[in-house]
Amino acid sequence: MDKQRLILSALTLLPLVVACGSEPGSGSVGSDTPAPVTGVHWNVDSLTVDGNTSTAPAGAYLRIEGNGEVEGDYGCNSFGATASVRGDRVDIAEAESTNMACADEAPMAFEESFARILADGALTAEVNDGGLTLTTDDGDTVRLSEEEPAGLYGTKWEVTTVRDGDTAQSLPDGSAGKAWLTFDEGAGTVDGNLGCNQVSAKATVRDGHITLGTAQTTRRMCDGSLMETEQAVRALFDGEVTYEIDHRTITLTRENGEGISAVAKK
Repeated sequence: MDKQRLILSALTLLPLVVACGSEPGSGSVGSDTPAPVTGVHWNVDSLTVDGNTSTAPAGAYLRIEGNGEVEGDYGCNSFGATASVRGDRVDIAEAESTNMACADEAPMAFEESFARILADGALTAEVNDGGLTLTTDDGDTVRLSEEEPAGLYGTKWEVTTVRDGDTAQSLPDGSAGKAWLTFDEGAGTVDGNLGCNQVSAKATVRDGHITLGTAQTTRRMCDGSLMETEQAVRALFDGEVTYEIDHRTITLTRENGEGISAVAKK
């Protein structure tokens, strides 16, 4: 855990790109900005570094607003920055990231690679058929695809992370894709799977909160990893949770700070 925090602290201090502050328009998007690059939520699909390609963890994204503000997620920790876009060149500078300790090594390794690509200098941007490729001068690439925002209702929200305050932990091995929830506005219910057993309950949505009723579940017994996920998701029921949707990611949080994050499945 200490090693992970040290890595993330280093990433937090590492500027994504050296800003050219003396140049006109630095830190903002200029009049010759290619419109398709800005104002789009770009889901990160993969990275290629030194010829080796790695798939992005769920939730990794990049968004550059028209005013030059940047927000994104490395796959565990989120970050913010400013950007200058001129023609097909993108400069991202002054990055600040959260410093959550993420349990699995794979998302942490991806974060480090993603941050280093963005820090490698001005990136060449190519937009094609709803996709964006950012390429360093050394040939490393980030491949991204445009995603439409998801709504609370009718979306299959697949649980990806268990949260406790500022700590995020990926699901145990073998549990990925097993737990999910779908909210039905007309019926006022939520249905899904806790990771092992199917679940349904009443769900009342009001002012950024969801009151979840008593969970009605099947009674299967599954292996340990699935039951761990089940316990975390089931803890949301019989009470009120706050919910926040960030494009295609939802976070459900209990009053004590425990909760889950989930992503919208296509």
